[in-house]
This record gives sequence, C-alpha cells and structure tokens, in this order.
Amino acid sequence: MSAPSDAPEKQVEESGAAAGAASGAPAAAERSLRQIAWQRFRRDKVAMGGAVVVVLLIAMALLAPLLTRLFGFPPNEFHQSLMDPLTGGALNDPADPASGIDPWGGMSSEHLLGLEPVTGRDMFSRIVYGAQISLLVAFGATVLCVVIGTVLGIVAGYFGGITDTIISRAMDIFLAFPLLLFAIALAGVVPDGAFGLQGNALRVGLLIFIIGFFNWPYIGRIVRGQTLTLKEREFVEAARSLGAGSGHILFRELLPNLITPILVYSTLLIPTNIIFEASLSFLGVGINPPTPSWGGMLSNSLDFYTTSPHYVIIPGLAIFITVLAFNLFGDGLRDAFDPRSSD
Repeated sequence: MSAPSDAPEKQVEESGAAAGAASGAPAAAERSLRQIAWQRFRRDKVAMGGAVVVVLLIAMALLAPLLTRLFGFPPNEFHQSLMDPLTGGALNDPADPASGIDPWGGMSSEHLLGLEPVTGRDMFSRIVYGAQISLLVAFGATVLCVVIGTVLGIVAGYFGGITDTIISRAMDIFLAFPLLLFAIALAGVVPDGAFGLQGNALRVGLLIFIIGFFNWPYIGRIVRGQTLTLKEREFVEAARSLGAGSGHILFRELLPNLITPILVYSTLLIPTNIIFEASLSFLGVGINPPTPSWGGMLSNSLDFYTTSPHYVIIPGLAIFITVLAFNLFGDGLRDAFDPRSSD
C-alpha cells in the first residue's frame, strides 16, 4: 500500500505562489524594510497629507522668484499709494482716500494675500521669500546637528569607557545651556561683517551654527543608545572576527542600521528649528530687514493687529502649517519604521 500523496498540498502552494507572482505583490517574508515602511506610510493618510504639504513648501521656496513674477511683486517694492496715510491700512479704493480701510487688507487678483501696512509691500511675495529663509536655516541647522550628533553618538556608544564618559558629559554641558538667551547674546554681539560674510549671509550662517551646534546632544543621545544595542549583535561580531577595523564597523556596519532613527528624528527636528529661527527674528536678532522672514513679519505686525489683522494671521498661519506638516510627516515615518507596527 503506497503512502498518501501530498500532491494536492503542493499544487495549492504552487498556485498561491503563482497568483502572488502574477499580482506583483511580494510575499511578506520577501519584502524589505523599505517596502514594508512605504506600505505602512502610504496607508497613513494624515502623514501622506503632511508629506504633500512639505513637498509643496519646498517647491514654493525653491521657485520663489518665479512665483513672485507670476503672482506678485518684488518683496521689497513699496505701494504706499494704496495705503491710508493715517492708519497705514489698505484703502478700499486707492483713487479715493476717503473710501475707508479695506477689511481684507488689500487682497485682490494682483495682491493675493494683501498688502503690508504702511509700506504696502506684497504679502504673498514676502511669505514666499520668508519660506526660503525658514527652510534654509532649518535644514542647514538640522544637517549640522545630525552630523555632529551622529558621529559623536556612534563613537561614544561603540568605544565606551573614557570616550563615552567624555562625550556624555559634553552632552550634559550643552544641554544645560540656556540656548535662547545664548543665541540672543551671540547674535547681538556679532558685527555685520565677519568670517568673510556680510549682512544676512552672515546672519543665516550664524543661525545655522547656533541652532545646529548646540542641539546635537539630543540626536547624539539617541544614536548612542542605539549603538550600545547594535554593537552586541551578531553581524558586528562577525565583522570583528573577519578582521574589520573600528572605522569599517562604525560606518559600514553600524551606521546603515542607524539611518532609520536618524531620518525620523531629523524630520521632527526641522519644525523645532523653524520655530527657533522665527523666535530669534521675532526678537530682532535673526534676519535683518528688509529681507522677509516669518518671525520678523510677526514682530512688525504687533502695531497693526487691530487695523490689519491679516498681517498677523498670514505669517502665523505660515509657521503653523509648516510646523504641523513636518510633525505629521515625522510621526508617520516613525510609525512606518516601527517594527512593532502591524502590517
């Protein structure tokens, strides 16, 4: 008597594999971490919305000159003939000074977001160019912070001992700095020309240095903690047994496995840097006028919030939407790369 045949089970397995291949969907075991994360992220509609807004903001900043030519005016071009000389608000009818103040701040087909009080500068152009400053400082400071924090964090976690002690105590010292007060003091004493830079080029470089250099311990601690776990894994031991040096293990074995937490934390760090730059410009130690910045526009709007409320609302909304979009995008990335999340 012959043994029972398992041909039906094999046929089912083969047909299932063929169906999976025909549909183009890889099996769960065959999917890479990137594919799994992308599928999770794509299902998160809120995070996808945040990502779309982030892409649009970056495109707006890059295309600022083109957008102002198509939909606005140069950001520092005055239109005082459209403003009421007594209150500084936009006139309902520029040809009739007695027509009263426009409650919409001079919004029209020519001035999409209205006019700045007193000067009559185009708000749309100033918001678009302000995005350049905010994103440039935020991205530059984030890159500097990530580079310093990653290098020192991975070195501290891997070597341990006295190296870890020195770097960890340095983190504690930097975290004890009252950063806002220090930034105000440093930005206030630096002259208009230094280090081969002048004016706002120097200001942007100074803001990137202050924000990035003094914020690196936050990501440094995350990288250090992850490195302490990873250095005990089998792939590191295998690399050591094959004679790999410390540099190879640090940057060829450990660093690729740290990309995910670094990427996620970076997206959450960018909105913090945007708020910090806006705060410094609001306090008058950031970007020098007349270069537009969202924080500077908010600072100038305080005298006109009763007659021209749009001057407060528009730059405030620009900061709010930008920070919210990056936070939603970062939260979505964190959930997508979380190994405990369900598929």
